[in-house]
Amino acid sequence: MNIYVGNISYAVTEDELKAAFGEYGTVTSCKIITDKFTGNSKGFGFVEMESSEEGQAAIDALNTYNMSGRELKVNEARPRQDNRGGGGYGGGGGWR
Repeated sequence: MNIYVGNISYAVTEDELKAAFGEYGTVTSCKIITDKFTGNSKGFGFVEMESSEEGQAAIDALNTYNMSGRELKVNEARPRQDNRGGGGYGGGGGWR
């Protein structure tokens, strides 16, 4: 199960986040999203748990949990929608 974790303190490391979720089951991956230019945390990340049951237990326990002075927002991640595209000017006729 893929889990979204928001409102993460900038001081929290991936190892700390993985340890917190690891109390509720097997964590298969843990990633705190960082700014590509500065490398600083953006304050959210994703944790993948081995099973839906473990993931739900972690969500129930850690949503609103205070970690390093901030209250985590934890829920099942929604599938990513790629809406970064285009913008462009659309199709266009051309000169007559």
